[in-house]
Amino acid sequence: QVQLVESGGGLVQPGGSLRLSCAASGSIFAIYAMGWYRQVPGKQRELVATITPSGSTSYADSVKGRFTISRDNAKNTGFLQMNSLKPEDTAIYYCNLWRLVTGPQGGTWGRGTQVTVSS
Repeated sequence: QVQLVESGGGLVQPGGSLRLSCAASGSIFAIYAMGWYRQVPGKQRELVATITPSGSTSYADSVKGRFTISRDNAKNTGFLQMNSLKPEDTAIYYCNLWRLVTGPQGGTWGRGTQVTVSS
């Protein structure tokens, strides 16, 4: 089973940037699809972006044009580049990896990394 560790979160001012990383181990990273999700207290976890093993991407409307999801299979790591950050982007960000045959419901979650956007 794949294991995931998110990193790169922190405190940033509105308009700033952060780059989140999702480091995978224990399996063949290249065959997994990857998604970034975020969650704030009292609200449902929200899908932010996805990338397939072939590199096809999708984004939530709320982050389109500001966030970029990518992957480096040689480093077994996925990324979420977040630019033009807004206070409403504040959340715990989670990485999820899944085989296409299972879908994200059958995937593996990391433990999350906190992103706080505040002046």
